[in-house]
Amino acid sequence: MKLTSSAFTEGGMIPGKYTCDGNDASPPLAWSDVPTAAKSLALICDDPDAPAGTWVHWVLFNLPPALTGLPEAVLPDKAPKIGGTHGTNSWRKIGYGGPCPPSGTHRYFFKLYALDGQLNLGNNATAKDVQTAMKGHVVAEAQLMGRYKR
Repeated sequence: MKLTSSAFTEGGMIPGKYTCDGNDASPPLAWSDVPTAAKSLALICDDPDAPAGTWVHWVLFNLPPALTGLPEAVLPDKAPKIGGTHGTNSWRKIGYGGPCPPSGTHRYFFKLYALDGQLNLGNNATAKDVQTAMKGHVVAEAQLMGRYKR
């Protein structure tokens, strides 16, 4: 699979509008080459450079496998109009929380997983819950990394 964004390139800087310094809107994402064996997709965005350890910015799972991307500014609904289920980020909220590093340049990894089934999890599911439930069910994955400095 391949994961891209029209807002930033691999390793590039994430525009301020997608961060806590802007509108805190999720960036548009696009993907291709989802395997036919996929029954759902899961997306996790995290920052491994956070001072307290990996900080999770977005958890979204049970997305329809026919979906080819996400529009800008996905609303933090429990069941987004695009399909799927929002999980809980490190702020203990559902939906996307943009980059907001306390200092320095941080890396933000958007990771997309194609799964061979649906995950039996609710909105209180964390990235760890999703990762545990995905074990043995990932048929493909893709990643896009962007950076941000305040």
